[in-house]
Amino acid sequence: MLFAWIAVIVVVLAVLYLALAVKVVKQYEQAVLFRLGRVVGVKGAGLKVIVPVIDILHRVSLRIVTMPIQSQGIITRDNVSVDVSAVAYYRVVDAEKSVVAIENVQSAINQIAQTTLRKVVGQHTLDETLSETDRINVNIREILDVATVEWGVVVTLVELKDIQLPDSMKRAMARQAEAEREKRAKIIAAEGEALAADALGTAADIMMAHPLALQLRNLQSLVEIGVDKNTTVVFPAPLMSTIGELGSFLAREAASALPNQDDA
Repeated sequence: MLFAWIAVIVVVLAVLYLALAVKVVKQYEQAVLFRLGRVVGVKGAGLKVIVPVIDILHRVSLRIVTMPIQSQGIITRDNVSVDVSAVAYYRVVDAEKSVVAIENVQSAINQIAQTTLRKVVGQHTLDETLSETDRINVNIREILDVATVEWGVVVTLVELKDIQLPDSMKRAMARQAEAEREKRAKIIAAEGEALAADALGTAADIMMAHPLALQLRNLQSLVEIGVDKNTTVVFPAPLMSTIGELGSFLAREAASALPNQDDA
């Protein structure tokens, strides 16, 4: 009976030892191995056996981490208060540095990202912040890269996510946009008037050289008036002389046709 209890205890201790000694490192991880507090090396993915109590295996994920940067109240270079939030993407490239060089790499990157966001956006005017977000994103990423290289971390991307403006500034920008559109509309209308005036001048020159063209235009105006079935028709003064000339022309044509009939 005693031997049975000893066997059970040995089996339990063996299972416990294996549970503490055998570790699995996933494909997307690296493990930093500490032995009696000293770094022994970095282990890759797979099954690892360590000495319990003496060895400590610290796993580090190598996947890209998405870190939101909470909204920051920032005063731009032209003294406009805005709230800007962003998102940063980073990954660990040196597992040993990320464990030994800094206590909590994610918290550290979050804090320095907030500081850098306020610093970079504060150096730009409001218009630059709204229109040059790509350049601001690159500047923030470059600054973060310099700070995080000693931690074994690379910042792959930073994007401004949201820019909140005060209500008074939104109204001012709306008025500015409306005035800009009105200005463009007036310029387009003025250009149209200039082109129309030029065309009318050309038409006037043609009508001066060909008086009959003016009369034909008058007739066209009468046709346009007649479309509405108006009961009153206004004849322009030059039209009366045209009618007289047209009657004289028809009389001459009729007179010239009579001799031809007599000859026949």
